[in-house]
Amino acid sequence: MEKLFGTDGIRGMANVYPMTAEMAMNVGRALACISKKEGHMPRIIVGRDTRLSGDMFETAIISGICSMGVNAISVGVVPTPGIAFLTNSMRADAGVVISASHNPLQDNGIKIFNSDGFKLADEKETLIEEMIFFNNMHKLHPSPGELGKLSRMDDAAGRYIVFLKHAFPKELNPEGMKVVLDCANGATYRVAPATFLELGLQVTTLFDQPDGRNINANCGSQHPEALAQEVLRQKADVGFAFDGDGDRLIAVDEKGNVLTGDQILAICAVALKKEGMLTNNFVVRTVMSNMGLSVAFQKLGIDSVFANVGDRFVLEEMRACGAVIGGEDSGHLIFMQHHTTGDGLITALQLLAAMKKEGKPLSELARVMTVFPQVLINLDVQRKPDIEAVPEIIAAIKQAEEALGDKGRVLVRYSGTQNMCRVMVEGPTKEETQTYCRRIADVVEKMLA
Repeated sequence: MEKLFGTDGIRGMANVYPMTAEMAMNVGRALACISKKEGHMPRIIVGRDTRLSGDMFETAIISGICSMGVNAISVGVVPTPGIAFLTNSMRADAGVVISASHNPLQDNGIKIFNSDGFKLADEKETLIEEMIFFNNMHKLHPSPGELGKLSRMDDAAGRYIVFLKHAFPKELNPEGMKVVLDCANGATYRVAPATFLELGLQVTTLFDQPDGRNINANCGSQHPEALAQEVLRQKADVGFAFDGDGDRLIAVDEKGNVLTGDQILAICAVALKKEGMLTNNFVVRTVMSNMGLSVAFQKLGIDSVFANVGDRFVLEEMRACGAVIGGEDSGHLIFMQHHTTGDGLITALQLLAAMKKEGKPLSELARVMTVFPQVLINLDVQRKPDIEAVPEIIAAIKQAEEALGDKGRVLVRYSGTQNMCRVMVEGPTKEETQTYCRRIADVVEKMLA
């Protein structure tokens, strides 16, 4: 059977299969169908980011939901973790986010949360795929006149802001601290400034004028250069860059240095350990984590376990080993004591709390981890065969691994959300790392592009 769902929902170019209005309507219908229970009127929350195509997909999904006799609640533009919170808080049966996260404008996607605020279970994704691909849609129509109703929640952003503020320790006072926010012209453009202002910080906001076309455009977590410059210009204490749907965070210290997700993970893990809150002394990270994180955790006496790339895999591992914190080098961190999913704003608040507790600038806290030279090359590919089945690529990887020995590592993997192959190399020097990464990338491009 054909697959719709990847590692983070359904994603692709808007108006191109599978991200078509027709498919969005069918996903809405199928989700409504599996949400039905005897004697219960289901409610499904629907939100989106600021992409131009969001209106089209929102209308299609809501139409599909209502056509099945299920009620839909539209919350408008709200970050992805905000939808997870609202779904759980409102006791809704499911939550739908229309977003392609950090992807460029032309893409869009559909993410679905269970009623508990966690990502939709694999078995439910399979049920939706079966309904669509086995052409069972014609059997799903309810009785004539049995239609769902659409309502709109005008205070969704306000509810989410209150939730966020509760994630910052009450005993700490950040009043007077200067912060610069890069909202990526995305879903955080209203809630991020409001949250930090209400906590008493001095806030400068960048890229908070979404026009439907400028989301993630040379801004946000993928492009923190402008943020770093503004932090220096404002002489701010810290800068925070979010991605288009607000589930990732990249930070900039007071000296204009960009911190990776791994550095943020290390700082927050140390803070939890000092407070005795690092349950089981465990942190979950991914195979893409920098080697420097391994060295740091070893020195700090913190245990860690690897998960596959993707927040759902990080979360699965966290729940399995009882960890309260986990994340990816991309800046996607999960704090289980606060939320059920990755939340860039909660991550920013926890980093801010660590700064206040230690009474140290972010640049000093970041010294807990030395980042090994790392080069990542993303390559568009036409096909995704098993890497092990392409001898030329395996040979290039082996050559690099033998040359690096125990002073570096190589990781070649496909993106779970785009037609892309990622070649990552870490090594003892920047020059060696770039050389070997480029050699492997050239072979991948030749064989798969």
